[in-house]
Amino acid sequence: MVHTGIISNKMNNKLAQYTAHTILFIGILVMILPIWLTFASSTHKNESIVTEGMKWSMGSYFYTNYNEVLNEKGGFSEQVTARSMFINSFIMALGIASLKVVISSLCAFAIVYFRFRMAVPLFWLVFLTLLVPLEVRILPSYQVVSDLNLTNSYTGLIVPLVASATGTFFFRQFYKSIPDELLEAAKLDGVNAWKFFIDFMVPLSKTMMAALFIYMFVHGYSQYLWPLIMTTDEKYWTVVMGMKLIFLESWDGGQMPRVGERFAYIILSIIPPVVVVVFLQRWFIKGLIQTEK
Repeated sequence: MVHTGIISNKMNNKLAQYTAHTILFIGILVMILPIWLTFASSTHKNESIVTEGMKWSMGSYFYTNYNEVLNEKGGFSEQVTARSMFINSFIMALGIASLKVVISSLCAFAIVYFRFRMAVPLFWLVFLTLLVPLEVRILPSYQVVSDLNLTNSYTGLIVPLVASATGTFFFRQFYKSIPDELLEAAKLDGVNAWKFFIDFMVPLSKTMMAALFIYMFVHGYSQYLWPLIMTTDEKYWTVVMGMKLIFLESWDGGQMPRVGERFAYIILSIIPPVVVVVFLQRWFIKGLIQTEK
């Protein structure tokens, strides 16, 4: 009977493993197949896609379509390229993510480790900004940026999107999990607050910084409404704005819609966030685990 029970448990464990692997494989297919279908279609002629539908196999127009997307000039001034829009989105996302990490870590450090009377109310006041996203405060934000003459600038694109408490909340929770004895020991050694932050807190929170950086990079890279309002100069257009323009193209004088180039633009637009996530994924996962603890 005992031997039969052991065999039954092993079979149940194997069945559970097979089931989990099957579900995982199906989930991967669900996520990967649309991307592959888009990529494969981006290597075909526009005519074949329009008449025959999207393609599962690779075509022979890879270089033609991707070269057109990267180098062809467009826009109202006929001076904007997809390359310039990729650069603008990358600068915007990098600026938002970097400033968010620096400001949030410093703000959370001050709230947790400087024992002043209004620390808790001040934190909850900052936390309330999560209830007021940019879309809600977009008109006053635009008015402030406009009065400061920051429209059509990277500063105007970046700074308003940094003003939220997302990072401050996560850093505060992480800093509160670090024993107070570490701070007391540093004080006994004559270490001031700034040196304690640089030498102790920054190394300990590298994984948290990486997780927040990835999240804010993707968030900044995918912005559409704020750049649309902030930019009247085409040289500050972003990837998402260009995606809207390329999909608004219609039949122009009987010309075939450039469907293949649209798909190529989509594939190129997802490369920067994917590179950042792949490069920092180990620290990102560790940061999520530390947050849960």
